[in-house]
Amino acid sequence: MAGPTPLPPRLFRAACALGACAVVLMVLVEAGWGPLLDADRAVSRWLHRPALDHPGWTRAQRILTDWVWDPWTFRALLACAVVGLWWYGQRAAAGWTALTAAVGTAVQQGLKGALGRERPRWREPVDSAEYAAMPSGHVMTAAVACVLLLWLLRTLGSPAVVAALWRPGLVVAGLSVPGVAFTRVWLGVHWLTDTVVGALLGAALGLASAGLWGAWRGRAGGSPAARLPDGARDERR
Repeated sequence: MAGPTPLPPRLFRAACALGACAVVLMVLVEAGWGPLLDADRAVSRWLHRPALDHPGWTRAQRILTDWVWDPWTFRALLACAVVGLWWYGQRAAAGWTALTAAVGTAVQQGLKGALGRERPRWREPVDSAEYAAMPSGHVMTAAVACVLLLWLLRTLGSPAVVAALWRPGLVVAGLSVPGVAFTRVWLGVHWLTDTVVGALLGAALGLASAGLWGAWRGRAGGSPAARLPDGARDERR
């Protein structure tokens, strides 16, 4: 029975590198490093004027950030994946995916509370958001979800499904994470570094989860999860 394709060790190392970059940025922000904070303020000011001058474009950014790339949209996609995996008998993968998503939310909220970074303040705001700024919850959730969904496709999708969806999936993920980051900075509710840290942490968590899954299944041996069938439900339990 064919098992999941474990991620190459270099991708697990990439997770560590991404996480380390996120930690460095958070430390620099907490330390009040002037060049980084000045760059944050410069980017925010540069985008705030066009956000005021082009209300139609700003409304479009609100639609994207509140509906298309909202955290609950990505959570719903992951929930559908978990239900589908459970239905096809891939219960370990379903539980692992749900656990990773829950850990991502906990890490995100814990860091927000620990860092307590204030959001940008404007005399003429174009949008509003509550709680602390770093890391961006929208961006981190998008990054975790995109990495997890691509991992599930690669490791458990049938060859036909992978061939059909892998490249489109990469394109969607490559547009979604920077896209939602742009909406958050354009709307003036996040600093640029909030979104960068969110993307780095989300990708690191997703890659680490995939790497740990591969290592665990490899050590477990015996009965690795099979790829999902193209059509009929897999009745194996």
